[in-house]
Amino acid sequence: MKLFSAILASSALVAITSAHTTIWNIYVNDVNQGVGNTAGGYIRFPPNNSPVKDLTSKDLTCNVANTPNTKTVTAAAGDKITVEWHHNDNTASDDIIASSHKGPVLVYIAPTASNGAGDVWVKLAESGFNAGTWAVDTLIANKGKHDFTLPSVLAPGNYLVRSEIIALHEADAAFTANPARGAQLYMECIQLQVTGSGSTTLPAGVAIPGAYKETDPGIVFNLYGTFTSYTIPGPAVWNAAAGGSTGTSPPPSNSTNAPAASSPAAPVPTGVPGGASTTSVYACSSTMSTVVGAAPSGAAVAGVSAAVAKYSQCGGKGFTGGTSCVAGTTCKVINDYYSQCLS
Repeated sequence: MKLFSAILASSALVAITSAHTTIWNIYVNDVNQGVGNTAGGYIRFPPNNSPVKDLTSKDLTCNVANTPNTKTVTAAAGDKITVEWHHNDNTASDDIIASSHKGPVLVYIAPTASNGAGDVWVKLAESGFNAGTWAVDTLIANKGKHDFTLPSVLAPGNYLVRSEIIALHEADAAFTANPARGAQLYMECIQLQVTGSGSTTLPAGVAIPGAYKETDPGIVFNLYGTFTSYTIPGPAVWNAAAGGSTGTSPPPSNSTNAPAASSPAAPVPTGVPGGASTTSVYACSSTMSTVVGAAPSGAAVAGVSAAVAKYSQCGGKGFTGGTSCVAGTTCKVINDYYSQCLS
């Protein structure tokens, strides 16, 4: 019996930790630029979709290796850029990221010549927790897509655009205090050539790693407690970007959004050190909410009777949401406070 329990726990852990994400492609003014996370592409992609948890690691810059790729994508200052994230592949059936991985989505930019080293990263956009919805929830509802607008005043040149997701499902403890937990950061860098008549160069920015500390309230955060707001870590959005577009537009009315967090619930145990990516609300006209995450344990979902999605919560002490999983999955106990729909 003990052996069976150990095998079950191990398989559940693999299922949870594999529900990670990377950037697959981007769009310029809604025109798909093709898959970029391959050799000969335009994304500096990592060897796998694992997150980065060590806030001092160089992998936090553009993910593992930060290896320049062959191509760049051309876009004019003022263009809308759409970043598309996926878990396994860029198909309509892909689950994007585990819905338990709630958190903010952010976008930074730096000159390519810097290779991301030094105080060069300027925040273009961010989206966190708004009216009960996390940015990752919106990201999932929008099939992995989030938008931002390049500042119209940005000077021509070659840039690295760093999109990032910070998953908070294990952020109740700092990584240095408990390496099995800690915020999970997913990021990659897109190689972009900006054209146009802008003349404004990037201001001094922040260093990555260096911009985030474990003392930041948005890095150590109890997703399962009672809260009404969330402080997005890092610098403020660059004011030259403040009149631009802000990321993913809200999902259509028939999309399913994660409910607002309310009651406490115990964290989901997954604990895998590693590296990965993200997105956020951009300083512009629309707001980007993109959050990957199941409703916190104990968060009541009014009027919801639909089957619980794969990787979402389906039980645990204090949990009042749905308990029937979608076809092909069953509700498996991870601990006394958290059960999850797994295949």
